[in-house]
Amino acid sequence: MRSGAKVAVIGGVFAVVVGGVGYGAYNVLDGLGDSGVGGGSDAKTTSQEVRTGPVTKDEIAQTSKNFLAAWAKGDAEVASKLTNNAADAASVLTQYSESAHVTKAVITPGAATGSKVPYTVRATVSYKGKTKTWSYDSDLTVVRGLTTGHALVDWKPSVIHPELREGETLETGESSTASIEAVDRNGQVLSKEKYPSLGGILDELRKKYGEKAGGTTGIETWINSANADGVDKTLLTLVKGKPGRVTTTLDARIQAAAEAAVKKFDKSSVAAVEPSSGAIRAIANNPANGFEPARSAAVAPGSTMKIITAAMIIQHGLGSANSPVKCPSTVPWEGVTFHNLDEFSMPAPTLKTAFARSCNTAFIKPVLPLGDKRDTALHDEAGQYFGIGQVWRTGIATVDGKVPASEGSETAASFIGQGKIQMNPLNMASVTATAVHGQFLQPYIVPKSLDNRTFATANPLPGGVSAQLKEMLRYTATAPEGTATQAMASVGGDKGAKTGSSEIDGHATSDSWFTGYSNDLAAAALVQSGGHGGDAAGPVVAAVLLAGP
Repeated sequence: MRSGAKVAVIGGVFAVVVGGVGYGAYNVLDGLGDSGVGGGSDAKTTSQEVRTGPVTKDEIAQTSKNFLAAWAKGDAEVASKLTNNAADAASVLTQYSESAHVTKAVITPGAATGSKVPYTVRATVSYKGKTKTWSYDSDLTVVRGLTTGHALVDWKPSVIHPELREGETLETGESSTASIEAVDRNGQVLSKEKYPSLGGILDELRKKYGEKAGGTTGIETWINSANADGVDKTLLTLVKGKPGRVTTTLDARIQAAAEAAVKKFDKSSVAAVEPSSGAIRAIANNPANGFEPARSAAVAPGSTMKIITAAMIIQHGLGSANSPVKCPSTVPWEGVTFHNLDEFSMPAPTLKTAFARSCNTAFIKPVLPLGDKRDTALHDEAGQYFGIGQVWRTGIATVDGKVPASEGSETAASFIGQGKIQMNPLNMASVTATAVHGQFLQPYIVPKSLDNRTFATANPLPGGVSAQLKEMLRYTATAPEGTATQAMASVGGDKGAKTGSSEIDGHATSDSWFTGYSNDLAAAALVQSGGHGGDAAGPVVAAVLLAGP
């Protein structure tokens, strides 16, 4: 059966209606010169010559024009042959008409930037008599074919839709999961249009709880996840199902502040929890679509880890908030020398002032007397008192923090949040919440009564430890020498914070970390390749805390 044909059942007999899919004109065919994509003649070569080198402006214009025109006409065969992976491209392009039921497409390109051509797609989706317009932006890149030397579209599924990934498929039909109306703790409706960072979370809540909440299915266009247990992404709703109401712990006002805050920095994410309950009040990422570091990252948290290290030092009798410590510029540990930022030292600090200045050596040197216990002490502290390393059942998929036992120089590195320590903003917001509340309460986004899941638990911090940690956090956010003071200047009430930076392989600069609290809200942010904690992640956390109680 040819691509684009429809099959109708008439009296039990299959009849093929040829040409059932009619695509609209490719509206860039007029005025190519004004679009910035065209305006040149075809490059000419002999039949034996294989061109090399970068693609030319003319080649970019002609190849993108021909590909987009063929796609808009619904000609998957022609369009796919203009890519560097014809087989995969043909499959996805065919899905566009046969599975996604697109019956018309008008594609308008923008100005090319180098070999990249952006464009807007305005498609019409029709299914069982229901029709709706579907608009979105995407882009393609023109490259030179490795064997032919021809200019070709560098094939990726995202050429067809920016959220489509390898192994995923587009489909239109009756939705596989019931609709939901997710609301915040005050009953305000949460939508991915108003809160883009919640797109993946809302899809996940729908899959898990839509039917339990009494919702019914509608007609939609969606992306089928490549994983059997993955979450499908709804792209367009033709007919709404009856939504079941799902109440979350999110706070729309705090979520809005988080969404705005992360937009100030690339690759930034933030999470906020309520220390007195563990309820997740906000979770946001920039970019909003795709991977969500706020709940899924697993990277070194840098000096924000000193909250747990400080608790370990206090509980093992190695120091207290106001006891003297040593802060030399460097400290050796089993053949490796650890440094402070810019090799600074402090003449006569306390643990509190060393915490406020983020002195690395002051959080390594005191642990030496622990002997054989020092390789497991941080792991035990994190798991037994902060709930790190346990399985969190928050109501959505989250990555649990890891503080593994270590040995050699990695033990010292772990005390300052490097080595094999892995955290994300949700983990670190919980660490801060535990420190100020004195008891770990597992973060959650929907109540456990919704599905009778079991929450992770931990021991309360021993008497006096929480009070000392709060004192250290407050000092870091208010003292003149505190590394968090500038970022937290606009935040009122009872407040505290800790900065951090961590070196990550592959990142141009260190990651920026910041965690803090104000009244009954704790938040943590990560800005990847963002420098030092107070510079980038600090303002993100401060903006979220300002929206809190």
